[in-house]
Amino acid sequence: MKLIIGLGNPGSKYAGTRHNVGFDVVDILAKRAGIDMSVEKFHAWYGTGNLVGERVVLLKPTTFMNRSGQAAIAAGRFYKLEMSDLLVVVDDHALPVGKLRLRTEGSAGGHNGLQDLTDRLGGDQWCRLRIGIGQPIGDAANFVLQRFGKDEAEIIGIACERAADAVTYWIQEGSDKAMTRFNGEAAPP
Repeated sequence: MKLIIGLGNPGSKYAGTRHNVGFDVVDILAKRAGIDMSVEKFHAWYGTGNLVGERVVLLKPTTFMNRSGQAAIAAGRFYKLEMSDLLVVVDDHALPVGKLRLRTEGSAGGHNGLQDLTDRLGGDQWCRLRIGIGQPIGDAANFVLQRFGKDEAEIIGIACERAADAVTYWIQEGSDKAMTRFNGEAAPP
């Protein structure tokens, strides 16, 4: 069983913002696999089903970004999962719009959601798939809560589909092969 968590902020106010690309990827995965995400469980919108022959739990935390680890802890304990079974999909403003980067460990890089996960899980030995949202113009906290411009929205839509492909490939082939195939890939301009 694999646990896939898309990070974002709950509520319609934040839908479509740069900070919510993790939610967008989980929605794509749920749609592809026919997984219902309408149940609230584990401090998250929750769904479970099969994705490429593997049982998966999909989560979109209902806590705000800086408390994302609550969902990971609750679901991980319930299903008795190892950190190697966890993949977190998250925005990254240090990457160009649409660029993907998968890692099996690493620092939070100033991302409050990743920092909360690291703190609550007691380490960083779990996979994270970062999706580039572009460099902040002005205050980073305000930038991540903005919506994408028209040109960027098209790029990020393609990137989210490719990120869902990367998650599926990670489930099938493992971290090393997924990193080789998807790291550095950017959506077409």
